[in-house]
Amino acid sequence: MTDSEVSVLLHCAAWRGLLQSQVQVELSERFNRQTDPSLEHQIEEVWTERVSKEPWLFNGSKFRLHSFCLTSSSSVSPKHPPCTHHMPLLDCAEQQEGELKHSRQKMENLCINDSLHDSVQSSLDKRNRPVNPRENEDSALSQASSIYSESKSVAAERPSKNRGDQEAAPLLTLRLGLTRYKDYLGTNWSCRVAELRQRGEEQFGDPLALLAQPLGVGGVLCTDDGQVVLIRRSQRVAEAGGLLDIPGGHPEPKVVCERLGRLVCEEQISVDMMQQRPVVSELFSSVCAEIRDEVNIPLSSLGEPVLMGVALNHTSAGRPSAEFYVSCSLTSDEVRTLYWKGGAEASESTEIIFLGKVEVLQLDRSSPLWSELCPSAKGAVLLYQTVKPDSERGRSRRRDAQPIAENTST
Repeated sequence: MTDSEVSVLLHCAAWRGLLQSQVQVELSERFNRQTDPSLEHQIEEVWTERVSKEPWLFNGSKFRLHSFCLTSSSSVSPKHPPCTHHMPLLDCAEQQEGELKHSRQKMENLCINDSLHDSVQSSLDKRNRPVNPRENEDSALSQASSIYSESKSVAAERPSKNRGDQEAAPLLTLRLGLTRYKDYLGTNWSCRVAELRQRGEEQFGDPLALLAQPLGVGGVLCTDDGQVVLIRRSQRVAEAGGLLDIPGGHPEPKVVCERLGRLVCEEQISVDMMQQRPVVSELFSSVCAEIRDEVNIPLSSLGEPVLMGVALNHTSAGRPSAEFYVSCSLTSDEVRTLYWKGGAEASESTEIIFLGKVEVLQLDRSSPLWSELCPSAKGAVLLYQTVKPDSERGRSRRRDAQPIAENTST
């Protein structure tokens, strides 16, 4: 199944999703958006106009996803570097799953180091071909990622087992910089986005270099009686008003700073104020916080988030979102009752809808409901259908996972 609004950048189907302990981040200003004075002036103009119409908009800092690497941690060593495999970008989860099965026949360990600009460009061009690595890649980035081999792929393979018959833990590295919501509206949502992509390619060899690319989060929330939660977005929200969505938002750099004891305003936040483990913690805990605030479910009723992968929203120039699976110990009736009592962000939605898991697995473009889904929900559904995080194997691997605590220590 293909949809022009969304594509899958990365899925973790080989492991039925990744837990927090299997993810790390690399933080650097090298991964920030590139800019110039004329672009900044354009961004200010767009922001001023938007705020005049929507005064509730807030220019918060966000994490910017630059690239990623997915590998088996046991394979990373000087003597035995991770294997590489070149594959074309896939436009949807269904095709990606087919490539995954094919790659299983060839190799056991697979390293992915896929830059977002190559992936988005390939999706937009509707081409299914390998992308050659950039010849003049930034030397600092090359040094920082030297333990990994470069490849252009979006499907990950199951790691091999060691002598103790223990499955090697997969490891995902997300390379993150910083951006702001104002920059997002002034670049990814700009009417000049095609021009910005062209300028980025010409000046930096990267069509996404001038775009904000903030990393969002979303959660496929499944109740105890097997229902998936959807909410209808209000007309007041900045994007996709009136459409059905999953609970979601953004991991917040300011929250990371506060947990590290740094009380700073949004404009003062920089990557050197943060540490990688608290950032990973915020990435995973933020999706539960969004569920709490939007659906009014206490954190104590939510299971440990499982990262299914990253989807790209092409209605906003390929903006990335990390999509999670989150189980809930409450029934759909209990969740409905809590929702209508109203949570901290109740104004962002107007209705709650429940779909059976089987119905979600069967959703496609021919389904009447598909046209009601906003791009972020479509991306999450594609990942859920591919990764199947609540399958028997996935449940067995995570049976000892603990519910989310109200105040997570970092």
